[in-house]
Amino acid sequence: MIAYSKKIPHLTILTLLLFFSGCQKEFGSDNFTAYFGGEVINPKSNFVLFLKDDEVVDTLFLDKNNRFIKKFDSLAPGLYTFKHEPEYQYVYFDKNDSLMVRINPIEFDESIVFCGRGDDKNNFLMELYLKNEADKNKMFDVFDYPVEQFIASCDSAYKSKVSFYEAKKEKLKWTDDFDLFAKTMLNYHHFSKKEIYPMAHKMRTGENISNLLPADYYAYRKEVDFNNNLLVNYSPFVRYLTHFLGNVSFSETHAVNVEDEDLAQHIHKLNIADTLFKNEKIKNKILDNIAFSYLLEDQNIVNNQKFLLRYNELSTDKSKQNEINKIGTSIQNLKSGNELPNVALVDLNGKLVNSQTLFNRKTVIFFWTENAESHLLAVHKKALAYYQNNPNYQFVAINIDEDQTKWKNLLANYRFGTINEFRAANFEELKDKWVITKLHRTIILDENGKIHNGFVNLFDVQFAAKLK
Repeated sequence: MIAYSKKIPHLTILTLLLFFSGCQKEFGSDNFTAYFGGEVINPKSNFVLFLKDDEVVDTLFLDKNNRFIKKFDSLAPGLYTFKHEPEYQYVYFDKNDSLMVRINPIEFDESIVFCGRGDDKNNFLMELYLKNEADKNKMFDVFDYPVEQFIASCDSAYKSKVSFYEAKKEKLKWTDDFDLFAKTMLNYHHFSKKEIYPMAHKMRTGENISNLLPADYYAYRKEVDFNNNLLVNYSPFVRYLTHFLGNVSFSETHAVNVEDEDLAQHIHKLNIADTLFKNEKIKNKILDNIAFSYLLEDQNIVNNQKFLLRYNELSTDKSKQNEINKIGTSIQNLKSGNELPNVALVDLNGKLVNSQTLFNRKTVIFFWTENAESHLLAVHKKALAYYQNNPNYQFVAINIDEDQTKWKNLLANYRFGTINEFRAANFEELKDKWVITKLHRTIILDENGKIHNGFVNLFDVQFAAKLK
């Protein structure tokens, strides 16, 4: 967690004077001048993208000192995005705000600090985001809890953040327009946890607790505006909608006997989205999320064709349709019986290793990051337990972070014994070739090192049967 009283170091006197004079200046009612600038430590490219509603407003190039600054003669108040590939984060501008931000791509979210006119509300939003991320990283074990214990844990975490939100709102006196995004980040993370719980609990424990939930468990759904156009590109909102559809579909398809439950669930999600969302942008975005999620889970070619047929009937975004259909084709390269594409890995000695030289026998491959320490412990613990009953498999853990020293130092704190540890030399290559889009992904290889199942989850209660 960062200290938000921290100021951005090493800024030029000229830049500081520009910003401080901008903060003190009085602007006319028809003047919408605003400034956005900052510094990128360890940049991955020579620019920062500035976006509104997923559309690029401007490309802000770094100077020789890795700094950037832009004066906008007319910038409408609202939520914007700044992106230094592949990471992005939000920034909110009220009228005539002058903001600077410090970015370090190695620890992107944790490094972000704003200063200048409008900094307090943006630093609040970042701190709330980091609280949600910390909470998310602790959720794995919480989903195993029985109903009463889960609700108590969930409500306790939420109440703590409500107190934080209310205190900041009272102190900063922000606008109602900003409050929409602050409350959405606060509430929809909590709502998402409650939607995920029945599904995750069933997957992790085998127990379906849907009928054990109290009558008012989903009362918060009455607060949800499913067609709020202002939130269509805001990730806490879109993420909640995706979990909501997943849970509704899970509950309804589990209540009836269907021949292929996974296909039926995802087509049902598409149909619910088509009925529920009147806003075309929101509908298309959710349809895309459903499609991407399904294609990563079901590698049945016939099922994929059935699913994509329905998806293409409902989606009106032709460019995204092409992208989704292309992903569907790429994922087929990872079907059972194929060789796992070669990627570069790094061992604990810093030596580059071609993945194909490692995988010539039965293998379980899983992934982790230093940013989710509870997952790091839980996934290694699961792997060690499965190894005890399946010593004919090698278990390979791949870290997706960039810092070799931090990776080694973190592993030095644990004793994971029989697990082979490697780090991705280039996560973008790994992501593209192995289609790694979520941390829970696991890959099983057969006795010849070929793909047995490329899209499984180590925490799935049925995982042991997949090793047979």
